[in-house]
Amino acid sequence: MYTFSSKLKTFSIILMAVGLLGIGYGFLTAPKDIHEVETILASESHEGHGEVKHETSEVAGESHAAAENHNEVKDASEHNEHLTHVLHQLQNKPWAALYVACIFFLLVTMGVLAFYAIQQVASAGWSPVLFRVMQGITAYLPWGSVIFFVILVLCGLHFNHMFIWLDPEVVAHDKLIAGKSGYLNFPFWIVRAGIFLIGWNVYRYYSAKNCLAQDESKDDSFYKKNFNISAMFLVFFIVSESIMSWDWILSIDPHWFSTLFGWYVFASFFVSGITTICMVTLYLKSKGYLEHVNTSHIHDLAKFMFGFSVFWTYLWFSQFMLIWYANIPEEITYFITRIQLYNLPFFGAVVMNFLFPILILINTDFKRISWVLVMAGTVILAGHYIDFFNMIMPGTVGDRWFIGVSEIASVLFFLGLFIYTVFTALSKSPLLPKRNPFIEESKHFHY
Repeated sequence: MYTFSSKLKTFSIILMAVGLLGIGYGFLTAPKDIHEVETILASESHEGHGEVKHETSEVAGESHAAAENHNEVKDASEHNEHLTHVLHQLQNKPWAALYVACIFFLLVTMGVLAFYAIQQVASAGWSPVLFRVMQGITAYLPWGSVIFFVILVLCGLHFNHMFIWLDPEVVAHDKLIAGKSGYLNFPFWIVRAGIFLIGWNVYRYYSAKNCLAQDESKDDSFYKKNFNISAMFLVFFIVSESIMSWDWILSIDPHWFSTLFGWYVFASFFVSGITTICMVTLYLKSKGYLEHVNTSHIHDLAKFMFGFSVFWTYLWFSQFMLIWYANIPEEITYFITRIQLYNLPFFGAVVMNFLFPILILINTDFKRISWVLVMAGTVILAGHYIDFFNMIMPGTVGDRWFIGVSEIASVLFFLGLFIYTVFTALSKSPLLPKRNPFIEESKHFHY
């Protein structure tokens, strides 16, 4: 049995406490009215950074008719409209930082859950010694789901302006968004979210329960139950994952669409989930646990990390290249905004999620070296957090972004909660599923 060390537990609690303080600071320091915005813009102008970037009006669904110079803004109502827009962006900043961190950790957990279900349905012989690690990681799912659902409800109650289609005034003056109101409306949106989150958590609960029950069973009945419910879950997951990616991420930019988007989001959190399995496994191995996990298991996890990093890059390039080449204004604006305003994180994510993994993990020997995998895994996880940052921030804060207290604090809080829930769960059950039909094959797995 694994014992959750007091040092790691204390560390996770400190992360949560510091994160909460930083999140609170971000909300408290956000501007409350347009007068504070005027002060901020005047200060920026005085410091030499005062050219107001009107490109961000694209992100809010407005036409790209920005003036070349701030001095051209003469009409008072137009000026007030701009100030209100900037106010909404700055007020969105702590919300968006919280949202990015929350959805990232939630979907990383979902990536682990999907990987676990695939192993069950495939009757994989190599991975059963890792099942309890996967189940421990997915113990975060209920906590992450509740927090995320609360954030969605608060969005619907207009505590922020992250989803512009939730604003009746925007819908009334935007024919394109109004045309989507049969799908993009709060009651239907929040019901879909509830169904997805409940469905995922129900599978997680019963799959873990059956796996534990199999330890005490005299036959393979619970293993067969897990096979059946895993097959049903994967069908539900494929559908819910696509719709989830449209609802929770794509609808932040309701004028834009991509037929690849569901796959793209999946690739991002799936490789992050596999990387998390590898990182937790290496940590437990370093503490003397998981004696049946050998370098061949680690090698296979690293191969999945490598392979899905390449898959993510294929989808990134396919989505970018086709839209960029077609040069259709309503499609290309999505990438123009990110290249102009988010140049460093946009292309930095490609380096972290493709170039770095392929240069490090293409070597077979490196896939068996712990410190190399920890280094590569850290970069991959950070890179895919930035990927989610790139998907969400431009449509919520526009050019008012920077990595500040809110962003760092949000990551710290959810990282602390993740560590606490995962390692608490790992300490509650044996790390080896004893009666799994493939456990002996898994113990002696060698590549």
